[in-house]
Amino acid sequence: MSAIPEITVDEVRDDLILLDVREADEWAAGRAPGAIHLALSELAGATLDVEPGATVQVICKVGGRSAQATAYLRDQGVDAVNVVGGMLAWAASGREVVADDGPGRVA
Repeated sequence: MSAIPEITVDEVRDDLILLDVREADEWAAGRAPGAIHLALSELAGATLDVEPGATVQVICKVGGRSAQATAYLRDQGVDAVNVVGGMLAWAASGREVVADDGPGRVA
């Protein structure tokens, strides 16, 4: 098994897909602007519409679930990278966290 590719929150690119694999309640409490949501628990049964060759940056709360999702996506032929530290690192770095009704928090 090869190592899962990782990036830090400082390396997240706005022009690439940011996939948040936390559960719905965590997503609702606060997320990165522009992220798309697909909970890890639903990933295997879902279709992720990704352009061939596109990179998917995968994030969760701390990095464990996103590492699992990254491994799964890579097994499916998707160029995926794990965002180490997850949304906790995202918020700690001062990046914006949003919710449906305004500013969010990491749950």
